Amino acid sequence: MLIEKLIIKSVAVFIILISNVSYAEKIIEVNADPKKGFSFPFLLKIPTNIDTNYLVVETNNTGAVSDDFDVHYQSAKKAIVGNAVGPWVAKKLNSPILIPIFPRSKTDWEIYTHALDRDTLLVESGDLKRLDLQLLAMISEAKKELTKHSVKVHSKVILTGFSASGSLANRFSMLHPDSLQLVVAGGLNGILMLPVDKVSGESLNYPLGINDFKKITGTGFNKAKWASLPQFLFMGENDTNDAVKYDDAYSDVERKAIHLVLGQNMQPDRWTKCQDIYKANDVNVVFHTYKDIGHGTNLKIHNDILSFVKENI
Repeated sequence: MLIEKLIIKSVAVFIILISNVSYAEKIIEVNADPKKGFSFPFLLKIPTNIDTNYLVVETNNTGAVSDDFDVHYQSAKKAIVGNAVGPWVAKKLNSPILIPIFPRSKTDWEIYTHALDRDTLLVESGDLKRLDLQLLAMISEAKKELTKHSVKVHSKVILTGFSASGSLANRFSMLHPDSLQLVVAGGLNGILMLPVDKVSGESLNYPLGINDFKKITGTGFNKAKWASLPQFLFMGENDTNDAVKYDDAYSDVERKAIHLVLGQNMQPDRWTKCQDIYKANDVNVVFHTYKDIGHGTNLKIHNDILSFVKENI
């Protein structure tokens, strides 16, 4: 594991970041604290006037591998003041937002941390062990920091994501549905983690399905709780970004299983099949496939998301 070689930025425990931020907002940086359960720092943006007492969470997605931690740090710092799904929703709600700074190694490229793939979840020791639990610990710490700033938020959070962070949001929702108020995820490569052990006789292990869920997580899958969780899942009709083709996202074994039971074509075959399986399992989900949209979003999509969020908080 290369984590010990990564250059982790040394900062004070709490820093106000002024660049590109309105003076009406504060961005607090919280150092890694393994004793509290998280081995990487995170950013927490707090608007001066809180209109919505929910913490928005969107995990970082650098979009590239690098063994220089500062690359991921700068990407997350830019994202929290940008207009990706989570930061945009947080601005419109006037709510706080948390973005972790998880690395994505070039040397250990098969560990696709930003998507919470199988390799990531199977890390048994070191700084990368159970990033999902680390995120829960960050959320807990963020709530304590918000209290220090006279902000009290709901116990459950709004989890958003797009592309790799969208896949992470989808997978995290199945791991920890109790911690979430709702989920918004897009740019999902036409594939979702499925709430079933197998399809057409083919066993589906994490992150394809729940066949080995208890074995690798130590807990059973709470299907009832997860299925009741409000979810907004979307793709652009012209999206051709198929992560299934790439070895960092899926192994050969996973790729063969996907092609066998869900189809080789991302859209419409695989995306439609996943939707059918969710609907057959009575999942509380709203699906959208947006015309004339590729691997991205626009104002209509953002406004649809905002309406969904307001209806479910």
